[in-house]
Amino acid sequence: MDYFIIFITTVSGLYFHWWLYVRIKRWMDRDLALSLAGPDDARRAYMLERLAEAGRQGVRRRDLAQWLERAAAEYPAP
Repeated sequence: MDYFIIFITTVSGLYFHWWLYVRIKRWMDRDLALSLAGPDDARRAYMLERLAEAGRQGVRRRDLAQWLERAAAEYPAP
């Protein structure tokens, strides 16, 4: 029974740390996209769409900042 408790506790802790790591990465990516958008609500929505597109295209994390900067530059000026 002791081994079962240790196993469940270890697996739960590892899962929680993995989940937290994934959430923090998503928050960082979202914050990057929103920081490039500025205060304009339409541009913020556009950048969040571009972030989702980058995820669908499989853009690597190390290339994401440049990819989002290019997407921000392509935003049509008012």
